[in-house]
Amino acid sequence: MKTLRLLTIVPTALAISLVFTEANLAQTPTIKINRNLQSDPLILNGKAGGTVKSNCGNITTEPSQVIQVTESLPYLRLTVESQGKPTLLLNGPGGRFCVMADSYSGGKSEVSGYWQAGKYSLYVGELSKQQYSYTLSISQQTK
Repeated sequence: MKTLRLLTIVPTALAISLVFTEANLAQTPTIKINRNLQSDPLILNGKAGGTVKSNCGNITTEPSQVIQVTESLPYLRLTVESQGKPTLLLNGPGGRFCVMADSYSGGKSEVSGYWQAGKYSLYVGELSKQQYSYTLSISQQTK
């Protein structure tokens, strides 16, 4: 009887352990940004789009990227490029807002200007229901 109980407890404990381990591995790593950007531009890649419909296109439940601006920056530019119609949903200390691709930026989603210190969750979305690879460029240089 004790063996049977043990055989039901061990697999359950193992399954719970795997769920918590997977949840920790699934967290998006935080990239720290300061005045001395190591490589300019800093290039990050991922998949745009997701299953969550928002007013900023289709996004994922978890952020695509998380950046920590360690000190206020007078200028920072984020540019998202993909084969589709990318969007960029920013959630940070200044609020939550959406940047759509437009003809002025050549079909890219781009935001630039002053950035206050804090943590920013970036959701790279897609206006269509498809998913495309994206490139996120982070730069402190004006064009």
